[in-house]
Amino acid sequence: MASSYLPILILLGVSVLNTVGMLAASHILNPRRATSEKEMPYESGMIPLGDTRGRFSVKFYMVAISFIIFDLEAIFLIPWAVEMRALGWHGFLAVSIFTLVLVVGLIYEWRKGGLDWE
Repeated sequence: MASSYLPILILLGVSVLNTVGMLAASHILNPRRATSEKEMPYESGMIPLGDTRGRFSVKFYMVAISFIIFDLEAIFLIPWAVEMRALGWHGFLAVSIFTLVLVVGLIYEWRKGGLDWE
């Protein structure tokens, strides 16, 4: 029984050694040169403008959530399309209801102006 766990323990050991080796190498090889740009809150090379507590428009969140929802829809529809014939009418009905709910959500968002850029 213990011999069946040996490959897993070897892989775990190699992974831990790899992690420790990479961390040690990056710590040793990394040059430490502090500059005023690196000490800024944002290391992008641009001077920060305004307050960090500024409000964003809800439209940014609506677009992000819409992208996630319709991306997930595609992830769920691809396996269904592959197994469409095996699932029969029951599978077709389930996916039709799923797609209908998403279309109703899209229409709602469209009417509320979530897809309009100003």
